This record gives sequence, C-alpha cells and structure tokens, in this order.
Amino acid sequence: MKKLTGKEEIIMEFFWERGELFVRELRELYQDPKPHINTLSTQVRTLDDEGYLGHHDYGSTYRYFAKVSRDEYTQSSLIGFIDKYFGNSYLNAVSALVKEEKITVEQLKELVELIEKGERK
Repeated sequence: MKKLTGKEEIIMEFFWERGELFVRELRELYQDPKPHINTLSTQVRTLDDEGYLGHHDYGSTYRYFAKVSRDEYTQSSLIGFIDKYFGNSYLNAVSALVKEEKITVEQLKELVELIEKGERK
C-alpha cells in the first residue's frame, strides 16, 4: 500500500470520521480557505483509482466511501516504516525506542506478557 501524501491523509481522515461523502460535502468540512472543488475532486478520484476510496453512482455524480480502514492504513504504514528505516527489523525499531527513552523496560515487560498471553490462546 502506497504512503499517502499529507493532503491525501487529510481527505481520508474525513472519510474515516464521517463515512460516505459527496465531494461538495467533503469540501464543506474544510476550514477556510477551502480547497478548490476541482482540485479536491481530482484528489478524491486519485484515491478512488488507487483503491483507498470506492464510490456509488448517483446520476452524474459519485458518493465516495473509504475502502481502506484507518487501522489497515496505520498497520501498513508502520510495516513500511520499519522496513524502510530499520531494515525490516522490529527488534531494531524497539531498540531505538528504548535508546531514545520513548518506551521503558517496564512497558517492554508488559508487552512480553501480552504476547505470551496471546500465544497461549
């Protein structure tokens, strides 16, 4: 799954939060200055072409909906990030968090306990 641009992530957030939307409804969710309707329409069609959004036909217009959930995108982004920056090593990623003091030894122990409980099921 390709990483979304910042503008694409904003669009997807609206769909994840609101559900199905016409492009005009999507535009109204933005604060001023609102993006031009044609620009927004192009971005939405691109997300549709890439499989992030789907649509239902309503005459000559479309109502769009998210085909990829926020969780699916987050999971894919995390995996891609670890692959790109940590050589696909989750151990290296966690080690970096420990070195930067972003996660404590106690939290790591909790994580191990959760993993062990999950393996027992």
